[in-house]
Amino acid sequence: MSKKSRNTKGKIVSAAWELFYRQGYDDTTIDEIVEASGTSKGSFYHYFDSKDALLASLSYLFDEKYEELQEKLDFDADSFELLIYLNQELFDMIDNKIDQSLITKLYSTQLAMQGEKSLLDSNRLYYRLLKQIVSAGQERGELRRDMTAGEIVRLYAMCERALICEWCLYNHSFSLKSYSQRLLPMLLSEIREKK
Repeated sequence: MSKKSRNTKGKIVSAAWELFYRQGYDDTTIDEIVEASGTSKGSFYHYFDSKDALLASLSYLFDEKYEELQEKLDFDADSFELLIYLNQELFDMIDNKIDQSLITKLYSTQLAMQGEKSLLDSNRLYYRLLKQIVSAGQERGELRRDMTAGEIVRLYAMCERALICEWCLYNHSFSLKSYSQRLLPMLLSEIREKK
């Protein structure tokens, strides 16, 4: 995909999710998305079959957040702390900038969907960034070396998804970021290299 194509798709996705957050998924029209993104209906339908197809694009929005965070990361910092930091930043975004019912819809569609699932796409920046952090942590002796970097990344992603699912099951009745702040370090404690 060319940079222009990524920019056009990114504009549509960003505008759609901003509108979904402000006025709700059901009350947002394709025309409003096109207008807010400064694109065209043709561009919209080039990338998406329908408004529902945008649900899977939430992972794209998450990767935009990771791209922003990647520029600020100190890759020499403790890798375990970097993983917790990335989680807290993402969950803060979910708490404050994503319509919570859309997260529930996204997860339910990913569970029901046959074929490729956007949340599991290993080509996403999310997975590449996590693998970079984990590999560096293993090289420095901060993270276990009896597991592959891929296994640790999968465990991390599984823990994040589990926390999000739990939060959805409880109808978003608590802060996802605060919940994760208490539980994720405990869930991931076994990936640290034992001293």
